[in-house]
Amino acid sequence: MGKGYKDIGVFLPVANGGWIISKNTPRLDGMYKQNLDAALIAEEEGLDFVMSMGKWRGFGGETNHWGTSMESVTMMAGIAQATNRVKIWATMHTLLHNPVVVAKMITTLDYISNGRAGLNVVAGAYRGEFAQMGEWDDAIGHDGRYALAEEWLTVIKRLWSEPRVDFQGKFFNISDCVSDPKPMSRPRPDIICAGMSPRGFEFSVRESDAVFIGGRSWDEIRDAAKRAREVAERMEKTIKIYCMLNVVCADSDAEAEKIVKHYQEGIDEGAVLGMMESWGIPKDKDTSMAARRIGAFMNQVAAGTPETCHEKMHQFIEHCDLDGLMLTFADYIQGLRAVGKGILPKLRKTYA
Repeated sequence: MGKGYKDIGVFLPVANGGWIISKNTPRLDGMYKQNLDAALIAEEEGLDFVMSMGKWRGFGGETNHWGTSMESVTMMAGIAQATNRVKIWATMHTLLHNPVVVAKMITTLDYISNGRAGLNVVAGAYRGEFAQMGEWDDAIGHDGRYALAEEWLTVIKRLWSEPRVDFQGKFFNISDCVSDPKPMSRPRPDIICAGMSPRGFEFSVRESDAVFIGGRSWDEIRDAAKRAREVAERMEKTIKIYCMLNVVCADSDAEAEKIVKHYQEGIDEGAVLGMMESWGIPKDKDTSMAARRIGAFMNQVAAGTPETCHEKMHQFIEHCDLDGLMLTFADYIQGLRAVGKGILPKLRKTYA
């Protein structure tokens, strides 16, 4: 731990409300202009990547959290044209998108970005989100979705490297399929994935270049990182491990904590319960208490002055044995400027 360059990127606010389910946060509308501005600042301030999720249905509540969103790949194509250096990672769902089409779409994004494209793979577990468009099959269980994802990604990787592809699987049948041109990136565009179940870990570590992990505490995240590295070691490969972190910067630690409390007090309990339902989390009898227990923040938080945030980010990376962070903010403009000016230079020096 503590060695080597750490990748620092940003999870763009592609859906309204961002990564805090609260009525008290600054307004994130999920629209293109806010995402473009965030990506441009991320590039200007020296961050390494920008990523957007794919979202097709929100959580409801007073804020209709994540009810309004941009489509990931087309939005990132616009951002790719507007940027020059930062990596551009877009999200595709294996249950929704034909792998032959995805291979061509990400290749196109790779050319628009001059070799900066990446594919974030989501195997999909949100029944309501996909059932609304007739793309959910109850016969395909948890492990089955990862078996489908393996076939899906195999087809894409082969199309990126082979002149013609024949593939006969349980879920996909490809006959004499061609996809040209091949991506600019070498050996191919980045592949990123998140999976916390044993089957998800196996798929993510084997098939991707970097995995995103999570947890309710630093210790849980550290344990997940350890599991991922153990799986990678058994596969005799190297994997990068990232985690999300919400940064709240202010002129004093007390002011930052006050802001965090204000966001927490504005929790949209209806939206949190909608999120729990989407994720298959059982509701307690007291649904209000259940929502409060989950909390307004959707990931870990570092709050304080830039100096305090730097120290917390450093401690977080060290404790959890991470190769990088994907940052989120309540206010992306203010937050990214604070990171770029007061935190990132110190992190770069720490891990030089």
